[in-house]
Amino acid sequence: MKIALISGTSGLVGMQLLHQLVHSKAYEYVLSVGRRKLALKHDKLIQIDGDLAKLNSWDWEEKVKSQAFGGEYHSLLDSILGNKAEIHAFSSLGTTIKQAGSKEKFYAVDHDLVIGFAKWAKKLGAKKFLYVSAMGADAKSSIFYNKVKGETEEDLKSFQFDYLGLFRPSLLLGQRHEFRFGELVATVFMKPMVWLKLFKNYRPIYDHQVAKSMVKKALTTVFNPVEVITSGEMQDLSK
Repeated sequence: MKIALISGTSGLVGMQLLHQLVHSKAYEYVLSVGRRKLALKHDKLIQIDGDLAKLNSWDWEEKVKSQAFGGEYHSLLDSILGNKAEIHAFSSLGTTIKQAGSKEKFYAVDHDLVIGFAKWAKKLGAKKFLYVSAMGADAKSSIFYNKVKGETEEDLKSFQFDYLGLFRPSLLLGQRHEFRFGELVATVFMKPMVWLKLFKNYRPIYDHQVAKSMVKKALTTVFNPVEVITSGEMQDLSK
């Protein structure tokens, strides 16, 4: 049995990733964790919610059981608790400093919640972890955003998953819920690169392309325990 764990489903890539996973024949269940449940239902989707900062102290089994009316999730729990499942974890958790309100709160989401989710996924038996980072991620960067993404990547390596995929998209295109003026300006100037197919690693990439490439990588036999996937490679993978 293949099971997908996912966090960050309310975001741009997260929504597309959730769509890809629930419609993939490879996964029998998709277990989503978040601060709140989405208004979305699917036979294989199970949503559990709560304070993500306390994820590792959740009674997740009870949260899953509380949504089962006839014991229909018995096989899921049995597979996870009995170490009989092949578990892949996907994280697209992220925010902006403006949304978070401060650098400290941004770090708490983009680093701490991601690492907390990785710890929980490892505890459940996840062998693969696929993370949406950012182009320019570098723990030594003088740019705060890139530095946080880089530190998160480095800390994820310490879990020693059988496979860690670090996806570094360029500017993301898609239907956001909130308005971001800076990204709108950048999109206006950079979108012609998409039409003209120029500068593959730097031109904007669509949210669904990132999501599709993540699922494809998760279901592919890989030999490198840690892999950085560039924006250009994601565009190739999503064809």
